[in-house]
Amino acid sequence: MTDPSYSYIDNANGAYVESLYDHYRHDPQSVDPQWQLFFQGFEYSKIEPNGHPTSDLTNISIISNKEISVTNLINVYRSRGHLIAETNPVRIRRSHKADLALSYFNLSDDDLDTEFEAGHLVGIGKTNLRNILNHLQKTYCQSIAAEFMYCRNDELRDWLTNEMESCANAPIYTQNEKLEVLSLINKSVNFESFLQKKYVGKKRFSLEGLESLIPSLNAAIELGADLGASQFTLGMAHRGRLNVLVNVFGKSYEDVFSEFEETQVSDDTKWNGDVKYHLGQSSDIVTKNGHDVHIRVVPNPSHLEAVNPVVEGIVYAKSKLFFNGDTSKIIPILIHGDAAFSGQGVNYEVSNISNIEGYQTGGTIHIILNNQIGFTADYLEGRSSVYCTDIAKVTESPVFHVNGDDPLAVIHATKMAIQIRQKFGIDVYIDILGYRRYGHNEGDEPRFTQPKLYSVISKHPSIWDVFLNRLVDEGVITREDGVNQTKILKEELQEKLDFVRVAKPKLKKKSFERHWTGLRLPKPSDFDASIPTYASEKSLDLTAKALVSMPTDFNVFSKMKKILKTRETMYFDKQMVDWGLAELLAFGTLLADGHPVRLSGQDCQRGTFSHRHSVIKDVENESLYTPLNHITKKQEQFECYNSLLSEYCVLGFEYGYTTANPQALCIWEAQFGDFSNGAQIIIDQFIASSETKWERMTGLVMLLPHGYEGQGPEHSSARIERYLQLCAEENMYIVNITSPANYFHALRRQIMNPFRKPLVVFSPKSLLRHPAVVSPVDQLSSGRFQEIIEDTEIKKSAATLVLLCSGKVYFDLLDYREKSSIKDVAIVRMEQYYPLPHKQLLALRKQYPKASWRWVQEEPLNAGAWGFIKLHLDSFKMDVVCRQASASPATGSSKIHAHTQHELIKNAFKKLKEKA
Repeated sequence: MTDPSYSYIDNANGAYVESLYDHYRHDPQSVDPQWQLFFQGFEYSKIEPNGHPTSDLTNISIISNKEISVTNLINVYRSRGHLIAETNPVRIRRSHKADLALSYFNLSDDDLDTEFEAGHLVGIGKTNLRNILNHLQKTYCQSIAAEFMYCRNDELRDWLTNEMESCANAPIYTQNEKLEVLSLINKSVNFESFLQKKYVGKKRFSLEGLESLIPSLNAAIELGADLGASQFTLGMAHRGRLNVLVNVFGKSYEDVFSEFEETQVSDDTKWNGDVKYHLGQSSDIVTKNGHDVHIRVVPNPSHLEAVNPVVEGIVYAKSKLFFNGDTSKIIPILIHGDAAFSGQGVNYEVSNISNIEGYQTGGTIHIILNNQIGFTADYLEGRSSVYCTDIAKVTESPVFHVNGDDPLAVIHATKMAIQIRQKFGIDVYIDILGYRRYGHNEGDEPRFTQPKLYSVISKHPSIWDVFLNRLVDEGVITREDGVNQTKILKEELQEKLDFVRVAKPKLKKKSFERHWTGLRLPKPSDFDASIPTYASEKSLDLTAKALVSMPTDFNVFSKMKKILKTRETMYFDKQMVDWGLAELLAFGTLLADGHPVRLSGQDCQRGTFSHRHSVIKDVENESLYTPLNHITKKQEQFECYNSLLSEYCVLGFEYGYTTANPQALCIWEAQFGDFSNGAQIIIDQFIASSETKWERMTGLVMLLPHGYEGQGPEHSSARIERYLQLCAEENMYIVNITSPANYFHALRRQIMNPFRKPLVVFSPKSLLRHPAVVSPVDQLSSGRFQEIIEDTEIKKSAATLVLLCSGKVYFDLLDYREKSSIKDVAIVRMEQYYPLPHKQLLALRKQYPKASWRWVQEEPLNAGAWGFIKLHLDSFKMDVVCRQASASPATGSSKIHAHTQHELIKNAFKKLKEKA
């Protein structure tokens, strides 16, 4: 980075420049690159015909203060020209102080014909001020407004100024290129107008007013492929999705019309589907230059920006899976609405994650479809910032604001964005300013809330008319040929619609393709009992050895040495495992079998409760060592990242990862289970329902620490009841495990199953070090996950009461029973809430002929699993012992907690006065 004291930005006196020039003569690299260009131009202009510099070159004071003023003028145009650019096709833009008046630089109209060396800085050589001003205004104040001077990367700034100023931000396009753009505009505009006429009032969230998106996306894919990318993954909300699917992804008109006609009804009763403007699509295309490219747009719910972290997770996974981490091979493109982009906090989280290890995708192209209204709210009601893209400054990412009525400018900005992404590996933002023709969803009346704006829009020509007129004026095409293009397309559209209405084609499902090959949909019988999930003794031993072995030159923290020694003794001498060791052994045996394992969450390397220590830090130099990556030479890799303080974005990222790599075990751990409420949108809209809406499976694991230990309302309950309310159609596993061996099998089941389901684990806190929470090693080298763990201490024939429970409360009940010498109460652990092990429970119930059954939970009456249990096990006629119904999940007083917990456990053993 150049010393900022050498910047030409804020200095305007000859003495300073003389000093700066002296630095340049001794070492050109010691001054700002822009000053290098200036001095190069100055020296060139002083070369005599014989090739030698003039003698006055040694006296830099010949550079007048006005020369410096012009230099500063150039810089300010680069920094602030965007404030007065002509980027808005339908509004007079807000008045901004750009400080670009000549008087601000001690210049005047009298200087317009004076020649200045500063012309070299903008690539036009020594010329008069009038020409310099015209060049600057064309470059920075016309259809493209660029924000980039806040970027501290000198190379990036130089690249941008050269790219824009070399052509005044208006590169020359051939006639054929212009005709290709016109054809895409024709298809985009007339597809929307055809739907508007044929399906009056039906929601489609049209692209009308922003159709230049279509040629810009095509340009992005073409250029990106030329620069080495072979895959593009898109995320976008509703507006323009149908248009993108048809005109970029090649979705057939027949399929779109079938969705409007609702002829594509699936025979699969488990697939409910979704509205057409939420659906995804993938296509394999060949670019004009012959590159094979795979493109995908990800399904997205009406939570408009929720798809963004999902796309990033998909791209990250694919870059690892297909390209050995080379992010230049796959480009994420996120398409936003202006109001949602500035209004939704997840966008800051996605921006913040872009340069963090473990989440980097090599830069994202952000395209904002700026229709200047959010639903019905004016943009002035939607943000405090000047631009909806001001979040770009967080990562010093360049922004292009572009007039949507100028498709060639939009294409130019898009091409620059792609080049920047591929060259610098950073995010780039393209803000396309346009409008929406028919209000929010074609059924609204926008003149209720924007009467003046929509008076303008009603008279404003379509981008087809604007661009056609432009090309007619340029002599590229005749108006008759343009009108004929429209006629031919409309006839084709009508022909396709007529076919659909007669033939009524059915839906063609595409499942388990590409990297999902070999997996299948589950059958009901798959949930009667789990499949065997044990690991070989050899694999377990190799993993255990790696876990306790450290490099000889690695400086291990003294407490860490004790933990490693305890693990070694526990496994190799006592042949036992605790919770943390069972988890690491599950990871290691999967890695050895060729399955990647990824774990992320806040402080998850060590573990919130300091129980995991999957990544160990050198106390001298803070280098990291990951034992799980040193099991065998041919193993897969273990990734573990302490995430940023985000639930929404990070969980969305991990969900996306699992949809792209179903052979990897991917886990997100909440610091405390309660904190998952910050990611509720991802849980509700993607994890719980994406299979039935979009046929998208996920094997994502969520670890949610849960248990009542008197730590207050925000550190007790992971809200079991919420997850159980989301359960239907065997959509996910919900477990509350008490055995390390069972946890081991639950994790391995995620990969060994021939299908994928999300797994929600209400993981323990105090049980991580409970002396009774251990398992023999031989339970890992045999067996499977146990949905129910029976009581082996009480004779079934003698039991008069069965306590059915789950999780930590089991150990409190067990301790009370032992201390009270109770011999006729059995305690059965239900390790899996959902899918409910109904057949196993019915079979077990028959084995207790004399017993009544009771459900026991730590959570309040209105929380926990009781509502679910009562609904689904009504035939058991159980009563319940729990805390009183409460608006808060737990008390903040440890004394009150201890009292209520003691009363709860004591009440659990009270006999019924009479059998229910």
